[in-house]
Amino acid sequence: MDYLTLVTGLCGGLGLFLYGMHIMATGLQKAAGGKLKKILEMLTKNRVIGIILGALVTAVIQSSSATTVMVVGFVNAGLMDLTQAVSIIMGANIGTTITVWLVSSAEFLKLEVIAPMAVFIGTVLTIFSDKAKNKQLGEIIIGFGVLFIGIQLMSTSVEPLSHLEGFKLAFQQFGKNPVLGVVVGMVVTAVIQSSAASLGILIALTVNGLVTWDAAVYIIMGQNIGTCATALLSSLGASKNAKGAAYIHLLFNVIGSVIFSFLAFIFFKFNPAIGNAMITPIQISVLHSGFNIANTVVMFPFAGALVKIAEFMCRAGKTTEDEEGQVLHLDDRILNSPSIAIASCIKEIVHLGNMANKNLLLAFDTIVSRDPDSIEKIYQREEKIDNLTKAITQYMVKLCNTNMSTEENNYVTGLFHVVHDMERIGDHCENLAEFTETLIEDDMEFSEAAVEELKNIFNETEKCVRNSIIALEDNDVDFAEKVVKEEERVDGLEKSLRQLHIDRLSANLCSPLVGVVYLDVLTNVERISDLALNVAEAVIKNRISK
Repeated sequence: MDYLTLVTGLCGGLGLFLYGMHIMATGLQKAAGGKLKKILEMLTKNRVIGIILGALVTAVIQSSSATTVMVVGFVNAGLMDLTQAVSIIMGANIGTTITVWLVSSAEFLKLEVIAPMAVFIGTVLTIFSDKAKNKQLGEIIIGFGVLFIGIQLMSTSVEPLSHLEGFKLAFQQFGKNPVLGVVVGMVVTAVIQSSAASLGILIALTVNGLVTWDAAVYIIMGQNIGTCATALLSSLGASKNAKGAAYIHLLFNVIGSVIFSFLAFIFFKFNPAIGNAMITPIQISVLHSGFNIANTVVMFPFAGALVKIAEFMCRAGKTTEDEEGQVLHLDDRILNSPSIAIASCIKEIVHLGNMANKNLLLAFDTIVSRDPDSIEKIYQREEKIDNLTKAITQYMVKLCNTNMSTEENNYVTGLFHVVHDMERIGDHCENLAEFTETLIEDDMEFSEAAVEELKNIFNETEKCVRNSIIALEDNDVDFAEKVVKEEERVDGLEKSLRQLHIDRLSANLCSPLVGVVYLDVLTNVERISDLALNVAEAVIKNRISK
């Protein structure tokens, strides 16, 4: 037997299988676009809905591991809590059975004809079509074809093993020793980071009549545990709650696998003929689907208990969303789902805007109170604003390099300007703090009339900033249009106050040095309202469908 040809063929087939899945999933995600975001928005604490949505998302991205990694990212970004996560994870285990049915259907399809034709048709659509939807369809079809070519190559490569008695005896041993079967399935899946790929190998062996029923059951139970490795690795360095999501996945799969392995062991003990019979690819799909659906039904009433155990394991607590300067919502794990990543970017930009707005409020209080400690707080917060701006910008650069739709790409491009505008609001607040320092150092102060005038324009400007943040957060054009009108009022107020001050200077009712600072303050406050207007206009012009 040529073992080199066998190994290279198996590895090549596995590589094509994984690559085909990747291409198909990428195409499906592009086609889904904002629908994944809508699915997340539909999610409530209703666990039945969560299970259905988890299954749907997994069916789209063709990987329960990827779904669970996304869930870890959602929890880490504060987009989802553990109660919501548990139902998504349960649904993901059901959704992944679609992939196995797809793979097992190869038994009935003429792969030597269908797979190459699928690659050809998909390539033609991708290269020669100008329409984005046709290109996305082409990618899906290419992935479909490459996936089946991989399965065919794996099946052909392992065919010589069917003539080796020792290999058949090995599978019989897996069937007789549940622990060994579970360990093999777990290790293989953990190493290649894909339960679908390890099931693909199992189906390739099944096609050649090498796998018994009992061995298949225990190996599938092991694969179910091994697929948790991806989420566990993904949770390293994440928040405690994100680790909790990975632990829920582990608990759900381990408990289910142990229970069903024990039941299977008892069943095969009294029905050895069934255990020793050879299993077919379709029967593997039935077994895989039956196990995951049954496991969800059994574990569903204990979802709350799973959450509590996971929280205890990681000592999960509330996320510290009130900690300024911290990146709260950005997570690389969700970059593979651009529509969701965009939502997390918006939440982070809103966080940035709220920090800038706090500095605006503090800047006016400082002008009145002349408190050096408040000035220092403005400087400290401004440094955090700058650091957060850099983090958001770097994340959006990564996001632009993912598989986004044209609409999403245009929207993110617009967000770069919004981030800059929010950061500039912070800069102007820093300028206001510097003007206050000048007043303190030169022992100058504004008159009561000037302070009252500044109070009016500050209030109107703060309204502009606050409403622009709301408009961005809710993608609300009505709020954005409010900002347009409010900014016009600020412009009018700034002109009238400037004229009043010039009149005071002409009448020698105000010191020229104080007057210069007053006009500088007016200019900066008015420019802050301009920046808020930029944000509002970005919402109006660059509105993305929700």
